[in-house]
Amino acid sequence: MARLAQNLRRDTRGGAAVEFALLAPLYLLMLAGMLAYGLYFGASHSLQQLAADAARISISGLDTAERDKLVGDYLEKNGGAYMLIDAAHLSYAIGTDPRDGTQYRVTISYDAVELPIWNLYPPLPLPSRFLVQGATIRQGGL
Repeated sequence: MARLAQNLRRDTRGGAAVEFALLAPLYLLMLAGMLAYGLYFGASHSLQQLAADAARISISGLDTAERDKLVGDYLEKNGGAYMLIDAAHLSYAIGTDPRDGTQYRVTISYDAVELPIWNLYPPLPLPSRFLVQGATIRQGGL
């Protein structure tokens, strides 16, 4: 019996399989987390791009009412055309910036409930479900 125990102690076959069995779940969880957070950050970037594009559209308006109509129409028509953004979960606030009347402000809120990040293991720290991005552009003139 002592000889068998001594042989088992020196036998290293199967060590890689044991290490894999211990570390694979952690590695897969990290990989899934990186993918999910990558999608979340991609959606945030798309939302910021949408806000910037909408703010640039406002330049072509001659007055506040026309700017609001142009930007609102653009957001309604193109909100779902941006990667990882579903127009059904999009809301926005547009108009002249209340703190500076020479600036036009577009603020977009997005409920990211459809992104796969919410399917991660519950104890992992998760970001806010609501993304908010904005863009400000100077209204025409000097």
